[in-house]
Amino acid sequence: MSSIRLRRHEVTLLPESARVIIRPVIPGEAGRITTIIGRALALTEDEVLRELKMVRHEFEARHFEITALLESHFEKVRQHVFTQRPLSHERQILIGALFSGEYALESAAIFNPSIVLHPDQSGMQEGGLRFVMSLRATGEGHISSIEFRSGTIARDGVILLDPVSRFVTVPEIVPNPSYKKRRFMIKLAEMGFDDEHAAAVMAPLGEEFTRSDLNKSVGTVRHEAQPATRDLKRTLECLQWLADSNYELRFSDKLAMSERIIFPVSPNETNGIEDARFVRFIEDDGSAMYYATYTAYNGRAILPQLIETEDFLSFRILTLNGSAVQNKGMALFPRRVGGRYAMLSRQDDENLFLMFSDSPHHWSDPQIILRPSEMWESVKIGNCGSPIETEAGWLVITHGVGPMRKYCIGAALLDLNDPTKVIGRLREPLLAPEGNEREGYVPNVVYSCGSMLHGRELILPYAMSDKASAIASLSLDELLGALKPG
Repeated sequence: MSSIRLRRHEVTLLPESARVIIRPVIPGEAGRITTIIGRALALTEDEVLRELKMVRHEFEARHFEITALLESHFEKVRQHVFTQRPLSHERQILIGALFSGEYALESAAIFNPSIVLHPDQSGMQEGGLRFVMSLRATGEGHISSIEFRSGTIARDGVILLDPVSRFVTVPEIVPNPSYKKRRFMIKLAEMGFDDEHAAAVMAPLGEEFTRSDLNKSVGTVRHEAQPATRDLKRTLECLQWLADSNYELRFSDKLAMSERIIFPVSPNETNGIEDARFVRFIEDDGSAMYYATYTAYNGRAILPQLIETEDFLSFRILTLNGSAVQNKGMALFPRRVGGRYAMLSRQDDENLFLMFSDSPHHWSDPQIILRPSEMWESVKIGNCGSPIETEAGWLVITHGVGPMRKYCIGAALLDLNDPTKVIGRLREPLLAPEGNEREGYVPNVVYSCGSMLHGRELILPYAMSDKASAIASLSLDELLGALKPG
C-alpha cells in the first residue's frame, strides 16, 4: 500500500431492497396475453372493484402516481383486448396491474460511484460545496441502472448525504426526440448500412430531424421500394434500432435527486446500463455541461453510450461513434486540451489509451499512454473516471487488476498541455480492498468511476466488491508529491 494517508469517511451506501419501481411484465406469446386478459374480462364490475381495492391497498403507498403507471401498462396490451364493449376505467387499471410487477433496483448492489459538483450551489456556506453522486444499481437478473444521491462537503471536510427517499421514479421518455443528421449518418456507415436504402430515407430529412420525420421517411421508402428485399428490411430495422438507441428523458423538478432513476430503455440496454462516468465539462465560453460515458449491455454485446445533461432533470442519451468506440472505461477530460476534446479509454482490455477529437460524439486513433507496470496491475489497468486538472498536471485515478483478480486503485499524472506525456505514476496502490471491503458479489475489488476536488483534498467515492459504496479522501498535495519526479 502507498504511504499516502487516506481518510475513510463514515459514509456507506448499502443495497436497499425496499426501493422499487413498477415495470411492465408482459409475456412474449400473444396467446398468453389474451388468456390473462380474458380472466379479467370474466369478472363482474363488483369483483373488479374489490380486486383493484386490494392492489391499491398493497401497493399505492409504495409508489408515486401508481394509477398512471398501470394505465400506461394497460395501453401496452390494449390491442389484445378481444371485446368490443367499452371497459370501465377500473377494469383497465386492473388489467394493467396484471401486466406489471415491482422491481427492486438495488437489491443486489449499489456500486461504482462517480461524483461531480452539483449544478445548484446556492445557500452553501463559504468553503463548502454540494455534490451529485451517480451509482450503478443492480437488482434481479443483474440488470443495472443509474441512481443518484446528493450531499454536501463542509469546509472542514465532513461529508453528509441528503436523506434518501424510499420512492424511486423513472423519467418520462420524450415521445418525439430530435437527431443530428450528420451524426446519424456517420453511425449508419460504421454499422455497414450506408446503402441506397438508407440514402433514400435520409435524403429528404433536414440537418436536424425528429423521430416522426424519420418514421414518415421510412414509411415512404418501404411503400415505394417494392417488392421488399431482405437488404431493405435489414436497413430499415437498423435505422429504427439506431433511433431507439438515441433518446431523451425528463424528470419532474419535484423529485429529489435520490428519487430519479435511469432504467434501461433501448434494445441495446436490456441487460443494463453500466458504470456511468460523469464529468462536469467546461466549454471555452465558460458554460457547463455534464457528460457521462456508460456501457449499454444487451446480454451479448456492449455499446458505449454518452449522456448529456445540464441540470440532472433532462437527459439526452446518444450513441458514440468512431473506430475507437470498442470497449468499456471511456472517460472524458473536463475541458478541451489544445482546442480538442480528449478521452481516456481502454480498447484492448489491458492498457490505458488516450484519444482526441473535434466532437465529443466521435472517437478514433487511440494511442497507448500507460501499460501495466507493477504486479498489482499486471493483468490490466484502466481509469477510475475523468482526469482532474491540477497545477501540476492531469491527475488520473487508475485501477489495476493483479493476482487473484484483485482490483486496486492507483494514480498517474499527465502533462497539462500534452497529456500523452506521463509525468509520474504510483508504484503502490493508493487504495486496496481490506477487511469487509473484500466481501461481496465480486470479491477483492475496490473501484471508482469518478472523483473530485474539495479545496486541496481529493474526494474519492469507491465501490467495495461490487456490492456497496463508501467515500475516502486524501491530501492532494501529498498525492502530487508522490507523483512528481524528484
